[in-house]
Amino acid sequence: MNQLKFPEFEGPAQFDALHDEPACWQPLLAELARGLGLGGAVQPLGEGTVLVASVGEQQVLKLYPPFLRDHWAFERGLLQRLQGRLSVPTPELQASGEQQGWAWTVMSRLPGQPLSQRWAQLDEARRGALLRQIGALAAQVHALPVGDQVQLAPRWEDFIARQRAGCLARQRRTGLPEHLLAEVEACIAGPLPAGPDVLLTGEYTPMNLLVDAEGEQLTGMFDFGDGLIGPAAYDWGGPLCFLAAGHAERVAAFFAGYGQAFDEAARERQLRLLLLHRYSHLPIQLASCPGWAEARSFAELAQRIWPLAND
Repeated sequence: MNQLKFPEFEGPAQFDALHDEPACWQPLLAELARGLGLGGAVQPLGEGTVLVASVGEQQVLKLYPPFLRDHWAFERGLLQRLQGRLSVPTPELQASGEQQGWAWTVMSRLPGQPLSQRWAQLDEARRGALLRQIGALAAQVHALPVGDQVQLAPRWEDFIARQRAGCLARQRRTGLPEHLLAEVEACIAGPLPAGPDVLLTGEYTPMNLLVDAEGEQLTGMFDFGDGLIGPAAYDWGGPLCFLAAGHAERVAAFFAGYGQAFDEAARERQLRLLLLHRYSHLPIQLASCPGWAEARSFAELAQRIWPLAND
């Protein structure tokens, strides 16, 4: 392992370009796997923000660049905190370490297929059932003690301050329509969802949830490197955008599973949090909600994305 040649890059943008070329980094992970004594073919897995590969049928190897060491530390801690404590399996942390500023983890591979690959084929009954399961799963995680995981995440107030400072530039860069850009600063200055600090996985998206062959049961949840500690509503954004946007009955199903009401005031605060999300990119997050960009204001946009039964 001492002879490994880690790739060189200048800044996150160059790393992202590397990430998108698995042929450039698969040999590195294969060599790392051999050095760790892992057996089986090493196959790149495309999802996520770091370098990820399956090793054989039973394991996953993740390699984090130096600038994402905090993601490694948070994910390693959360994997241990969640293991065996939920109704849905999460990966078992099997080993972890660091070398030349790069960090790695070895974890178990979960059964099932990504929900993102099954969602389009499911009828509304199964979609609603899965959203209730996802809501219940999020509630289980949010009920767990935060413990010393809080030491591995930025203070929520500091995180939000940074997101507010860069929000307008990000929304312009990611293609928010001009008439909405004009409202960004006023919108994000308003109140955000509050509540006690909870464990935030940053996920509950269809890319990080696994389901059985019938698309009826969750079989796993993974990828916690971009998690945080803060109000529960931050975690609602994934399912509410990727799976429920534009459908009142789906929004209701998620919150029925979660066990909490969602009203007009909560909806407006949720939209502000969407704009401030670490990976806020409305054209991607709202791709399944046709016509969202035609909303004349953020108030109208919130209603279009998350319609309520009494709208």
